Amino acid sequence: MVTWLLLIIYLSFIGLGLPDAILGASWAIVHRELGVDIDWQGILTITISGGTIVSSFLSGYLIKKFKTGPLTFISTLMTAIAVLGMTVTHSFFWFWFFAIPLGLGAGAVDTALNNYVALHYQSRHMNWLHSFWGVGALTGPFIISFFLNGPSTWRKGYLTIALCLFFLTVLLFLSLPIWKRVEERANVLKPAAETKPASASPFRLNRKILSALLVFLFYSATEMSMNAWGSVYLINTHQFTASQAARTVSLFFIGIMTGRFLVGFISSRLGNPLLIRIGQILAFIGAGTILLAGAREAVIVGFLLIGLGCAPIFPAMIHETPNRFGSAYSQRLIGFQMGFSYIGGTFIPPLIGIVAKWTTFRFLPHILIAFILIMFICSEALDRIGKTLDN
Repeated sequence: MVTWLLLIIYLSFIGLGLPDAILGASWAIVHRELGVDIDWQGILTITISGGTIVSSFLSGYLIKKFKTGPLTFISTLMTAIAVLGMTVTHSFFWFWFFAIPLGLGAGAVDTALNNYVALHYQSRHMNWLHSFWGVGALTGPFIISFFLNGPSTWRKGYLTIALCLFFLTVLLFLSLPIWKRVEERANVLKPAAETKPASASPFRLNRKILSALLVFLFYSATEMSMNAWGSVYLINTHQFTASQAARTVSLFFIGIMTGRFLVGFISSRLGNPLLIRIGQILAFIGAGTILLAGAREAVIVGFLLIGLGCAPIFPAMIHETPNRFGSAYSQRLIGFQMGFSYIGGTFIPPLIGIVAKWTTFRFLPHILIAFILIMFICSEALDRIGKTLDN
């Protein structure tokens, strides 16, 4: 029963990743059909990110009210309806309208499943979970490109993804009794101290919580800055062609996905704190390699090293949350951590673009090194402060 539930969770994370990159993959054509300028994509991106941030911060309340299984079902249904709605609309207003449930559903299911796996499964499953998200995130654009390369339109690609999400929704609905039995069994086995609800809010801005939130903020800032500006940096600074730059940036994401899959086999032996430390050091070496590289081959290696270094950081930080703060607080804290992660990934890369417009993209490796150092300092502080919320 637990194995079947884990399989459903993995499939849910593939479903979570499916719509994440389809807007960028299709917008060059979509905006023409909707009759708007190409830069209107920013409105949709902010809407989706804003919905994700809101639902992440509310996830503690939502998980407590609905439980993980029903919340995952409802959230996945919202994303399926949103993508289907985008398929049939011919108006930017309605396309934007359906972006709202897409963001709200993604944030809720992301936080709920991360918290559930952190509480009930070993570290290797958390790494594999996020590796499966990468499978979905890579598959979504592939589906779109498949239809765009033929006589079909982007709408058939969106419809295919919507049907996949509706299929997943049916599986989640059928699995609701399994979620209930597993959670009831887990509650029976929990010590009384862990099952009683927290009476006081843990979110006073103490050193420990601030350190954790900053790690997530600057991790996502690092990852999304590589995604947003990696190609521009390579083209402007190292004279890569557009196709060479795209392939190099893809190595960064392949490093993350492959690294998480491989880390799953050794995570139980090394432990989350050591994995986080190793990942940050490896990412630092990668950023330093890009900064000091004189040859293109070294720059490519640097992109791959940053991806491999980033691989264990996010899953290990999430999985370590119950150990650092207690399982009674984990669902609310993971929601806040996810919220700060989306804030860092949404707002910091555009700020880098504004600064680079007036200076140069040559400073991108310096910025990445600064982000990684802040992550390292904050995560090391977490291990020194201890296991209470009162610090």
